[in-house]
Amino acid sequence: VQLVESGGGLVQPGGSLSLSCATSGFSFSRYAMSWYRQAPGKERELVAVISSVGGSPNYADSVKGRFTISRDNGKNTVYLQMNGLKVEDTAVYYCNARRLQTYWGQGTQVTVSS
Repeated sequence: VQLVESGGGLVQPGGSLSLSCATSGFSFSRYAMSWYRQAPGKERELVAVISSVGGSPNYADSVKGRFTISRDNGKNTVYLQMNGLKVEDTAVYYCNARRLQTYWGQGTQVTVSS
C-alpha cells in the first residue's frame, strides 16, 4: 500500500496550492479519502473528507469556502485545492484512506508566509 502526497511548498498569504495524493495497493474506489494536517505543537486535525464515490464532501470549519477536496477513481488519486491560504494553514498535510483498514501517506509540508 502506498499513498504519496505532492504539491506542498511555500506560498504567500492569499495564495493557492493544489495537493495530490497518488495511491496504489488497495481498492481506492471503495475507500473514503481524507486530508488531515498537523501544525507544530498541535494535534493532527481533519481538514476534508470525501466518500468513496466522490459525494458528500465535508470540511473543517476553518477551511470551508477556501478548500476543495476531489477524487479521480480512475487515477486512484485524491486532491485538495487550497485557495485563500492563511498563515494558520501552515502544517504538514497528510492523505488518509479509511474503510476496514486505515492507511496514511508520509505528508507534504505547506508553509504560508510572507
